[in-house]
Amino acid sequence: MLTQFITRNRVTLLATIMASAMSIGSVQAKVDEIHFLVPGGAGGGWDSTARGTGEALSKSELVDKVSYENMSGGGGGKAIAYLIKTAEQSQDTLMVNSTPIVIRSLSKVFPQSFRDLTPVAATIGDYAAFVVAKDSPFKSFNELAEAYKKNPRSVSVAGGSSRGGMDHLVAALAFKAAGGEPRRVKYLAYDAGGKAMAGLLSGETQVLSTGLSEALSLAEAGEVRILAMTGETRSKAAPDVPTLKELGYDASFVNWRGFFAAPGISDEQADEFASVLEKMYQTNEWTTVRDRYGWTEIYKPREEFEAFLQEQEKEMGNLMKELGFLN
Repeated sequence: MLTQFITRNRVTLLATIMASAMSIGSVQAKVDEIHFLVPGGAGGGWDSTARGTGEALSKSELVDKVSYENMSGGGGGKAIAYLIKTAEQSQDTLMVNSTPIVIRSLSKVFPQSFRDLTPVAATIGDYAAFVVAKDSPFKSFNELAEAYKKNPRSVSVAGGSSRGGMDHLVAALAFKAAGGEPRRVKYLAYDAGGKAMAGLLSGETQVLSTGLSEALSLAEAGEVRILAMTGETRSKAAPDVPTLKELGYDASFVNWRGFFAAPGISDEQADEFASVLEKMYQTNEWTTVRDRYGWTEIYKPREEFEAFLQEQEKEMGNLMKELGFLN
């Protein structure tokens, strides 16, 4: 009887411990609040990534409260400096960023780099696209490439990044693959993709180099036409848009996007952020957002993300030197 009593109580105790552990795990799987800091204006790729991610996290009830703050300036440097300066008060903040944090750091657009922040996770990839207004004389990227080769100054290209930034680099990469001189791109820099898109629609520029996701909604509304995108294969979100490769140009590019926390944040909280972003992928709410923008998933948490950033620094540095943007 005593043995049965001890065994029965051990089982009860074990069940209690397991239930408590499961309860703790479920609590840790949920984050109370995330404040998304966007280093650019409304309508750009950073903005859609932050708001799309917040939408999925909120609607799937993985996060109780989400809020957003747009902070343009300095090619993204203003928001980075702000997050570093207010680190102690920004423990619930995630700043969205992407390939430009590497490019602009290499270009000395701002003095900071990803090393001054806490990398949390890379989450999605967005292909680049070349976009024209609906009434543009350019009906294909081939026509655009031929015009550029004849006279590079006759083609103006807008982008939501500074000169030598990602949108500029992608255009130079594409025109180089087409046989043009990459250093002669006539590039108009706007502060964020939304403003660059407005520049295209107003006739200030002929071509927009931007993220595919940023172009889709306006293309669906009939405002613009997407001539080509930079994926290895066509996107399910834009099945009618050809890739540069299938048009005969050996060029491809994907812009990662991810999230950074303030410097000095605890490993536990950084892990919690990374975990909730990983759980987001399993929700129907995320599937809706992802498919809306044509994103591809590239989840890389914490240490894996940091190693990826270091490799990106080498790869982008080599490309920038090759195209003449770095000595």
